[in-house]
Amino acid sequence: MRTAVIRINLNPAGDLAADRLSAVVQELRDSGLEVIAPDFGKVPAHAREIELLLPGDDAEALSAWAQARCTAALGMPGPVAGTATFLSRGTDEDALGVVRQFGITADLTRIWENGEEIAVFTISRADARRVPESRLHTALEAALNCEVRIVFSLSPCSRVRCHAVMMTLWSSTVTG
Repeated sequence: MRTAVIRINLNPAGDLAADRLSAVVQELRDSGLEVIAPDFGKVPAHAREIELLLPGDDAEALSAWAQARCTAALGMPGPVAGTATFLSRGTDEDALGVVRQFGITADLTRIWENGEEIAVFTISRADARRVPESRLHTALEAALNCEVRIVFSLSPCSRVRCHAVMMTLWSSTVTG
């Protein structure tokens, strides 16, 4: 499962004391949530933002849930959800989650070449026309921290056919 990082400004008005906000963070942690928080006394009052690390893929639903949970912990309206991003641990699931964020599907095969891992994504030509390849490539490299290759198929790939394509690619790079 992917891990979302949901940013929440606990008190955009900046009118609550730092110790009150620290108590909210402790309550969230005590309930089992993973929370990253600054020393509230050292950041501007209007920018007291925390990060909740939550499992899931749906950034919008997770943001709404996190905002509601922080509102409940604070005991009053005020917290505002900000930007949602996702952690990447370099797993296949993380990489395929990036692909899904672009609104497409792909098959992923990992190969080794000259001692380096390479992640090869096979996407259909139809999907390739809808997504800028350079943006997809950059996002995947950032998520995986390894070389990424994108190959195209005429139709959505089946695992067996994609594996055959990848073995052909691999053997041509080793022998060629």
